Amino acid sequence: MTKYQSFILIFASLFFACFQSLGQDKNSILSYKLTGEISKSAIQISKDSLSREGQLNSLLAELYNEGYLGATIYERKYSNDTLYVSFGTGAKFNWIILDRGNVDPVLLLKAGFDQRRFQNKPFQYKEVATLFEQLIAQAENEGFPFASVKLDSLERVENDFSGVLMMDLGPKITFDTLKISGNSKTNRLYLARFLQILPGEPFSQKKIEQAVKQIKNLPYLRWSGEPEISFQNEEATLYLPINDRKINTLDGIIGFLPNEFEESRLLVTGQFDLGLFNVGGKGRNYQLNWQRLSQYSQNLRVSAIEPMVLGSMIDVGASFFLLKEDTTFLNRDFRLDFGYRFKSDNYLKFFGRRQAGDLLATSGFREIETLPPTADFRFNNYGIQYQLFKLDDIFLPRRGYFGEMEFAIGNKVILENTGLPPVIYEGVELRTIQYYIRGELMKHIYFNSNWGLMGKMSAGMMENKNLLVNDLYRLGGLRSIRGFNENFFFANNYVYINIEPRFYFDTYSYFMIFVDGGRLENRVQGLNTDYPYAAGLGFSLETGSGIFNFIYAMGGANGQDFALNLSKIHFGYTGRF
Repeated sequence: MTKYQSFILIFASLFFACFQSLGQDKNSILSYKLTGEISKSAIQISKDSLSREGQLNSLLAELYNEGYLGATIYERKYSNDTLYVSFGTGAKFNWIILDRGNVDPVLLLKAGFDQRRFQNKPFQYKEVATLFEQLIAQAENEGFPFASVKLDSLERVENDFSGVLMMDLGPKITFDTLKISGNSKTNRLYLARFLQILPGEPFSQKKIEQAVKQIKNLPYLRWSGEPEISFQNEEATLYLPINDRKINTLDGIIGFLPNEFEESRLLVTGQFDLGLFNVGGKGRNYQLNWQRLSQYSQNLRVSAIEPMVLGSMIDVGASFFLLKEDTTFLNRDFRLDFGYRFKSDNYLKFFGRRQAGDLLATSGFREIETLPPTADFRFNNYGIQYQLFKLDDIFLPRRGYFGEMEFAIGNKVILENTGLPPVIYEGVELRTIQYYIRGELMKHIYFNSNWGLMGKMSAGMMENKNLLVNDLYRLGGLRSIRGFNENFFFANNYVYINIEPRFYFDTYSYFMIFVDGGRLENRVQGLNTDYPYAAGLGFSLETGSGIFNFIYAMGGANGQDFALNLSKIHFGYTGRF
């Protein structure tokens, strides 16, 4: 055969092989059978030649894992659109025994080693590989990042194996001083304690991985690069490239209006927000929010968090909330929290809380004969809160989810007001058990660099024989159901959702449209079940010194029509430093 004829033959073979492959790629069939100690056949669909090879390799891997270490493909045959493959399984190999060798029994126990799985059982490579991985991972977390493990004294008796585990731990490594390579002014000792990476403690790869997640969950820090580890003199130094993030807030507005109720005097209205984070570089957070939108209504919220008190891993937080509702009632709420981060993205709080409500005006109740919906009360309760963080950025997330659940129970006491007729308290159980539960789940979906979606669902309920208006949940406004005034709704049971598609025109700046909807119950005032809904659009613009938000919303409910003349505009600028 000449070179020219050989070339023609090779070209024709390749052409027909490619043509056949293209035809099979559309809907080819793989038929295989196993011969040897076992015999079976099956049919699978393969989309293309690459997928077929992957299927064949997977079948071989399954045979190896079942103990057929000599499995091989000994025949392939095409017929129309079907590929017939014959596997030779060969003999099945088994373990006689896998001895512990020089591996520390405690290390084996932590790695989940069970010798019975390697005694008179099929020789499964995957189980051996998994055991090796677990031993290495456990050693890496106990100060031996350079550990290695192998099978030693491997013996074969016909179709059976026996072997011994042999592990070389290498040098023991301890943590050296943690280094901050970014511009963050965070105290290094505080950060080392927070991450539990302290000088002299055994090196742990798990702690390194958790440190990356924990820093992502600190809103006042951001990564500026990838963390690095340096090993020298049996010590490991962790370099954290982190920068401080501008999230401290100082924002306020004051208005002077003519006082409609007192002539020749001015009415001072306004809002003031102050938030200080990571004060002194030690994770201390302080917040103050004050708002007065009318002469008789205002609210004040103050909170503080002191992390890792007395060198422990316990955070202590305190908050105080005051709400004055026109001339009807005055509420105070004091809460003390004890928080513990038992995983990098799991946070648990135990808290004690005292809520108090007092009537401000009693003249309208002097002729009543039953307990009014608003009354004086004291509610001491104790509870637990759980938070789960799975966000890419705790401050401005674009993907991931966040969940929170809170439950509390305690004694509620209705106080007898001397300005009300004594008859209204007759037959009323003044001391009762009250409990509440509430939760929130927020999900951020990242489609691409421009499109995203935020979805949130919130729900809550409270139960008591003598629920009052002034201890109900307050809903409505920018942070719950938009299109309504702040605290527009009173509810003892509620559930609502927020759906918000976003178009990002910058990293954290976006346009959005939204739909809100919910179900609210207020049995205290005997109102019909309400199904509020809202829709609108807006944008969030990140600037060098803060964030500007603008939202136009229309909302409809039992007490408000879905109309343009009742639409709401929520906007504000939060300066950050």
